[in-house]
Amino acid sequence: MSKKHFLHQIFKLENFNSEELVLILNQFEEIEFQKNEYLIEKGKTANYYYFLESGFLRSYTIDTEGNDITTKFFSTNEIVIDWHSYFLKKPCKESIQALTKGKCWKISFGDFMKLFHIEAFREVGRTRLINNYFELKNHSISVIADQAKDRYLNLIKEKPSIIQNVPLKHIATYLGITDTSLSRIRKEITL
Repeated sequence: MSKKHFLHQIFKLENFNSEELVLILNQFEEIEFQKNEYLIEKGKTANYYYFLESGFLRSYTIDTEGNDITTKFFSTNEIVIDWHSYFLKKPCKESIQALTKGKCWKISFGDFMKLFHIEAFREVGRTRLINNYFELKNHSISVIADQAKDRYLNLIKEKPSIIQNVPLKHIATYLGITDTSLSRIRKEITL
């Protein structure tokens, strides 16, 4: 998929004039990543955000007992960002790691700010930020208020590609359960 084609899915031609669209597309750089590669590392400042064209990534942190806990999954057409670090220039509190090989389009903070005068560009960013917030909030509440089986069924419904492409150990920590509990839930569902 070409740069023009992929980014047109995000920056739709009907929302921008041709001059704005050329300016926007020229600020993005295509990068490919390998499985286990880091796009953002804990303790460092995020200088880029990414639109994911292909592949799967996860954000994770290490809890107080040294356990690796997945906090979010990223799949095709999603924005990959540590909002706090990117905009406030603070060290990241989690890492974002590739679960598969893939491709994305990155933009630096400086290039992002060059585009901020374009109203439709700001609207795309605002919409994605709000959607990201609601997804995070819903997940946080679900981990507290929903049964583990319901959380798993909701993940299957909302993001079936994650279930098919991500190791179960990461899915388990994301759902706030053990690998054993996830195996039991999966057996119950298939019976």
